[in-house]
Amino acid sequence: MQFKILIAEDEEITLNNLVETLRDEGYDVAGARDGIGAIQQLEREQYDVLITDIKMPDVTGIELLDRVKEKYPSTEVIVITGFGSIGSAVDAMRKGAMDYITKPFDLDELVLRVQKIHDQKVLRKENIALKTFYGMDKEVRIIAKSPEMKQILDTIQGMAASDANMFLTGETGVGKSLIAKIIHFTSGRKNMPFLSLNCATLTEDLLASELFGHEKGAFTGAVVMKQGLVEIADTGTLFLDEIAELSPSLQAKLLKVVEEGEFYRVGGTRPQKVDVRFIAATNQNVKGLIADGRFREDLYYRLNIMDIFIPPLRERHEDIRPLSAYFLQKHLPRSRKKITGFSDEALDILMHYSFPGNVRELENIIERAIILEKGPLLSKESLPQGIRTLDIETFDPNQIKTVDEVIRDYAEKVVKMAAGNRTKAAELLGISRTSLWKIMKEE
Repeated sequence: MQFKILIAEDEEITLNNLVETLRDEGYDVAGARDGIGAIQQLEREQYDVLITDIKMPDVTGIELLDRVKEKYPSTEVIVITGFGSIGSAVDAMRKGAMDYITKPFDLDELVLRVQKIHDQKVLRKENIALKTFYGMDKEVRIIAKSPEMKQILDTIQGMAASDANMFLTGETGVGKSLIAKIIHFTSGRKNMPFLSLNCATLTEDLLASELFGHEKGAFTGAVVMKQGLVEIADTGTLFLDEIAELSPSLQAKLLKVVEEGEFYRVGGTRPQKVDVRFIAATNQNVKGLIADGRFREDLYYRLNIMDIFIPPLRERHEDIRPLSAYFLQKHLPRSRKKITGFSDEALDILMHYSFPGNVRELENIIERAIILEKGPLLSKESLPQGIRTLDIETFDPNQIKTVDEVIRDYAEKVVKMAAGNRTKAAELLGISRTSLWKIMKEE
């Protein structure tokens, strides 16, 4: 987003010189002949820097500074003062002005002061990006042995030069947030902020404040102005997980940002301009939600310039073994145990389990097994009882059974669970004893 400057100066010649000089430097510059005009401009638009003369009719530069610091704290202020009024400049610095310059001044000197503020704002953005990066897994990697995941990574690599919004779909736990991070850190925005928000975790009011920020006094408890994630993510990427949970009202506000790069803080009257790339994700059927009127079709297509479906773990068995090894190495150091790998039995169970919780469930299983394991290999016994015994939920693509065989095997398990009592087993299955007898008899 272009760096925007507002100049408040009552001397017309000085004002025009300042405006032209800074425009020649590539800045977006507006001018006001007095403090009242500057206030009106500030109410309409967001500015990065205000340059104001201290002595002006009606509203002085000091009064203008006080107003800016109260209502627009993200706007930095440079005051202009006469040589004999250094005391006023010092007072302005105490009140929050970033810098001051005395008349007569060299225009090149003012350009340097503005450039310094510009560089500081860019640096703050980069610091947010760095904090984001170092708060993540250092490797920012994904295990991709299956053809499906390799195709996804190829797609991401092919999109590296694009700023297009993206829509990720897939079951809970498949790794949508990790894919979003990889998209960001392989893009041209990789040195800018990456922020994320789970839209399912907050109430509508809190979500609005978290996304768009709020003005001072917007609601009870809003004692200061707060920037939202949309504003902080400017020039970077914002990942919105579980986006289908947004209310219709918030969907409309988000659409305005996506379409126009503009939004209003909660309680605000001045539009805020941003340049944000959006990555959205959901585990729901969005087209079904659109048909039901629960999700805006226009928002969906604005976000879905490129869509990526991440298949469940049960459909990419090739990833289970390397993922298990990765999670073992990830969590092993904290245990201080000397576990070197997996037993054949344990691996066989993992390879044939359906993983309804996907990659997230696999990681939890491995972390738990490390805690319980007493030997040099992760054994069958260290895995959860449920996945060791509930064979009905496992699936071996190399050992296909007929429906009759599956029914008979299941009936036999229930009979065994009922200690051989077929009457009890039939009750548990919800069928007659005769029907159970026929199932057990069939060969």
